[in-house]
Amino acid sequence: MPRDYPRTLRVGEQIRRELADLLRDEVKDPRVAGVTLLDVQVSRDLGHAKVYYSVLEDDPQHLEAVQQGLERAAGFLRGQLGRRMHVRTVPQLHFVYDETEKKAAALEDLIRRSLHKD
Repeated sequence: MPRDYPRTLRVGEQIRRELADLLRDEVKDPRVAGVTLLDVQVSRDLGHAKVYYSVLEDDPQHLEAVQQGLERAAGFLRGQLGRRMHVRTVPQLHFVYDETEKKAAALEDLIRRSLHKD
């Protein structure tokens, strides 16, 4: 019988909260300043976690720098998560840029222009 709120969702939400605190307070790399964590999806075996993030600036060079900064800080973040969370193993962190907000803004603009023509 499946639960309404499985463990992977609970662990993912806790990882998102802890990572947000760590990125804000502990990580000194200027490349990761201004990163917003949107979601964390944890695998069923809790071995891997996809961390979805967005940034305000959508310049490709800036996005590449942010990705490199996050990947460089992944080991530190994983170690800090191990100290803060009460789980047997801390998942490997995989950072994924989420373009949902950018696509939604473009779609909204398209709808607005279409309605303006009518």
